[in-house]
Amino acid sequence: MKATKIVLASRPKGMPTAANFRFEDFEIPSLNEGELLLQPLYISVDPYMRGRMNDAKSYVPPYEVNEPISGGIVAKVLESKSEHIDNGDTVLGMLPWCNYIITHEKMVKKLDDNGVPPSYYLGILGMPGLTAYFGLMDICKPKAGETVVVSGAAGAVGTIVGQIAKIQGCNVIGIAGSDEKASMLKDDFGYDQVINYKTTTDMGQAIAEAATNGVDIYFDNVGGDITDAVIVNINFHARIALCGQISLYNETGVSNGPRILPMILTRSALIKGFIVSDYQERFGEAYQQLGTWVKEGKLVYTETIVEGFEKLPDAFLGLFSGQNQGKMLVKI
Repeated sequence: MKATKIVLASRPKGMPTAANFRFEDFEIPSLNEGELLLQPLYISVDPYMRGRMNDAKSYVPPYEVNEPISGGIVAKVLESKSEHIDNGDTVLGMLPWCNYIITHEKMVKKLDDNGVPPSYYLGILGMPGLTAYFGLMDICKPKAGETVVVSGAAGAVGTIVGQIAKIQGCNVIGIAGSDEKASMLKDDFGYDQVINYKTTTDMGQAIAEAATNGVDIYFDNVGGDITDAVIVNINFHARIALCGQISLYNETGVSNGPRILPMILTRSALIKGFIVSDYQERFGEAYQQLGTWVKEGKLVYTETIVEGFEKLPDAFLGLFSGQNQGKMLVKI
């Protein structure tokens, strides 16, 4: 049986292009004991993958050139040699970009049929939801009446952060890249105000006008000039969750910006970088709370779904031009 995989053809310099990916056909071997043959249902594309395309030390090993890209995948079991997972089950795992996958049962988690769409386990009940929950609740510790600013607000994490902040009784200001996204954030996700950074000439002033009482919490998904503008407006004892720096991921040189540490010092502010796996031992807590909020209708969710295995590179590249609203997925 033949299958197709998508490998890293070369390491990008600056913004990735389609030339950094290559499709290869291969023959699927027979299953060994404990192995599964999977057909992907949904494949996740995420900004952190850009960092793995570089040959650099990080919190996760880089992708190898001429080896498959990998990421979060929800898949159906076509054939099983496992005692614990049956044909027809749905599983979740960090798996290679292939249209058919052989993996060991230990590499996946069986998903319960609880009425939640399987794609949610790559979004609101997956890495983005967990990231939003722990970044806001554990690092920022929101209090009712505080002002929360979220950059990358229309992304998979940002849409969830804003809603959790509203559940906590906060005033929530989003930063996004289009009027359409701004309307979506206010109408669908309860954001109080949204700043379109692409049409705003002075971000520092715009944030000051939106956050008239200053910024108590900043959930940073983008970094760069936007973060510089937010930091100028932080309050005494502000808390900053450093989640992503997508504006800088494709920089080829060292980015020189304002020195923000004096402001952190004089405002007695807290800034903490984190990755969701830091909280692995507490995932159960987050799954339970997020699931409860979803069932109660307090958390709603949006996905941008691209159809077709061959569209995976395009979907990934689309993250860097803001083509997604909410979580970007590829449906196979």
